[in-house]
Amino acid sequence: MGDKAKYPVTPAIRFLRAAKVSYTEHLYRYEDRGGTEVAARELGIPEHATIKTLIMEDEKKKPLIILMHGDLEVSTKELARLLGVKTIQPCTPETANKHSGYLVGGTSPFGIRHRMPVYMEATILDLPRIYINGGKRGFLVEMDPQDLVKLLNPQLVKVGIKKH
Repeated sequence: MGDKAKYPVTPAIRFLRAAKVSYTEHLYRYEDRGGTEVAARELGIPEHATIKTLIMEDEKKKPLIILMHGDLEVSTKELARLLGVKTIQPCTPETANKHSGYLVGGTSPFGIRHRMPVYMEATILDLPRIYINGGKRGFLVEMDPQDLVKLLNPQLVKVGIKKH
């Protein structure tokens, strides 16, 4: 895949280029509501290494980003407890789009419209490589998870639970 022209240049890609971070771009056939399962299947990668960027909010509608393994869900109860708030819930797609500047399904933690606190499942750092959204549906960037720490300064949490 030597033809660079076919990869989208999103705010996330501009952010990564400006930060001079090493990454590899991957396009795949996006499916509505397919999530990380489809991305992992299409790219032949473990779903555990496919990282979701989720926009959530507390009871005061304060938004936050949580980065989670594709094969796990976020325990919103545990996250709320850790943050000392009453509740945490996913934003509506419209609200998430407004906060991030990305369409749901193409949300990247890089180059977002509004600054938000970033929380990350601690075990993401155990992986040699991760695949995270590049700012467009059907577009992931592969990178070293340590770069997430350098770029986003996330607070590490342990709130991942097995999908039901």
